[in-house]
Amino acid sequence: MVRLPLTPAEIARGERLGALLRRARGERPMLETALAAGVSPETLRKIESGRVATPAFPTVAALADVLGLSLDDVWAEISEAAQRAAS
Repeated sequence: MVRLPLTPAEIARGERLGALLRRARGERPMLETALAAGVSPETLRKIESGRVATPAFPTVAALADVLGLSLDDVWAEISEAAQRAAS
């Protein structure tokens, strides 16, 4: 299967997701957060840095749960419509 290149909007959304997760994690260790969510620390590192701009939904849901974020709040923060409204 051929994967299409990410659009600039998808890349920007991934960067916003990474920033949100970093802020929500705060001083909590990356290893602790990743293990609690059932993902590898490398996966969390890649998501937080924006290198994985479109993580799987279960991964995002697990991280949001561990960090005390609702999925509605995550979407509101990272969606393109929210970014346009803030501009």
